[in-house]
Amino acid sequence: MRHRPTSDALTSEPLGVGAAAPDLTLRDQHGAALGLADLRGGPALVVFYPYAFSGVCTSELRDLARSAELATALDRTGAVLVGVSCDPVFTQRAFADAEGLDFPLLSDFWPHGALAAAFGVLDAKRGCPRRSSFLLDADGVVRWALHHGMGEPRTVTQHLAALDAVG
Repeated sequence: MRHRPTSDALTSEPLGVGAAAPDLTLRDQHGAALGLADLRGGPALVVFYPYAFSGVCTSELRDLARSAELATALDRTGAVLVGVSCDPVFTQRAFADAEGLDFPLLSDFWPHGALAAAFGVLDAKRGCPRRSSFLLDADGVVRWALHHGMGEPRTVTQHLAALDAVG
């Protein structure tokens, strides 16, 4: 299932199934460098979200973090979950701590939105990523993508379906 974003502010077309994900390195909420190439060897569920602490983003990431079904699917497939927004590292840390998010939250703050732009999901007018998710295979190739509008939350069920489809 693939929904098209409704904004004309995207910097380019989102990466499609079969496209290679870019190899950019960002800092996580603890300041540690983490590149998408570091995730190779197993699937990665990359979840772009517009703003830490906003209502929809908070509920989405909280649901992903607290879902026993998702945790089971991640374990079964060997996939890792990674969140990405243009918020600074310190905001990512406060967000992770406040919400009990125990997966990496990458800061795409500087150069501003570089990873989101490389995935084709940067909303240049708002300065944030679109609400998009990508499932990458062990080689860093996009195997599934989902794009929602700013106020349209994604569900755990949608992410589970993607993981179920790949293994």
